[in-house]
Amino acid sequence: MEATTNRIYEAVKRIPYGHVATYGQIAEMAGNRKMARVVGNALHKNPDQAGIPCYRVVDAKGRLAEHFAFGGKAAQQEKLEAEGILVSEGKVDLAKYQWKE
Repeated sequence: MEATTNRIYEAVKRIPYGHVATYGQIAEMAGNRKMARVVGNALHKNPDQAGIPCYRVVDAKGRLAEHFAFGGKAAQQEKLEAEGILVSEGKVDLAKYQWKE
């Protein structure tokens, strides 16, 4: 499991400033598209908030995490908005902000 977690963290580190990725997108980058929940669990335990920008990960509809681990939904929104990402009604526009590799 540790190898999977490390692949998840490495994938999240690749999300560029001003963009977001979905849990499924990160799961796919880490080797298994079906492990989106594993991505959520790994990000909830993020050991390096400064180096692993887990706040850039949203759900498949662009919604912010209900229970963002590091300060709640408001903290995730603040971090995204600080990067110029517009958050409206708890969601980001994936057509505009989703990272396309």
